[in-house]
Amino acid sequence: MDEAVFSAWALKILLTGLVIFLGFIVWNLGKESKAGKFGMFVLFLVLGLGVFGFIFKNILIEFFLLRK
Repeated sequence: MDEAVFSAWALKILLTGLVIFLGFIVWNLGKESKAGKFGMFVLFLVLGLGVFGFIFKNILIEFFLLRK
């Protein structure tokens, strides 16, 4: 296995773990601060938009690199 393949796999696995861990942190923060249903919704919406932005950025980069 060369370095590029290892890096691609490590990025996918470890980034997924990081997002799950961030989800736990946000859930715990909302629970301890007694944010309620709407507060938890807003917290997870912001986390979800951040993750979506990261994934969308990678899709755009791959799309423009494949067009060359």
